[in-house]
Amino acid sequence: MSGMLAGFSGSRPRQKRDCGDFDIRIARDGTWHYRNSPIGRKELVCLFASVLRREPDGSYVLETPVERGTITVEDAPFIAIELFWKNESGRQVLSFRTNMDEMVTADAEHPIRVQLDPQTREPRPYVMVRPGLEARINRAVFYELVALAEPEHMAGQEVLGVWSEGVFFPIDSMTQHELAAE
Repeated sequence: MSGMLAGFSGSRPRQKRDCGDFDIRIARDGTWHYRNSPIGRKELVCLFASVLRREPDGSYVLETPVERGTITVEDAPFIAIELFWKNESGRQVLSFRTNMDEMVTADAEHPIRVQLDPQTREPRPYVMVRPGLEARINRAVFYELVALAEPEHMAGQEVLGVWSEGVFFPIDSMTQHELAAE
């Protein structure tokens, strides 16, 4: 009898439809575009962001229970636009608000990383928001991080970085000239 009821349960898994490229692009400044036009409704962008995933090959997809499609991301899908600093029981805690109004606290699961341009040494800082999805830390927020930075000795060299939730995040190495100036 249970076999006969299985056909009537109405919970047969639907086949997920692959829609190919959705023609959605997230620009470097965090603006979402559909067919090269900015998407002006933040609620819609937040809805799309909630179903955004990163594939093992590095591509980005919007995935619902019934369909999925690829999108283009120029840099990072989110932008960290605000920094909140607090001292909690003697430990510094750094939290970021993204352009999607999502809050993320830097810790072991949400690391801060800084990629340096090899020629210009211009920093490109990021914080992990969800697995595989980062927020690029905007310039003003990065300057706030730099103001909180302190030197630490790591792997045989002095580095500048910030602490959050008991984890140290390097943001730049210190040159011998900078060390002598201290």
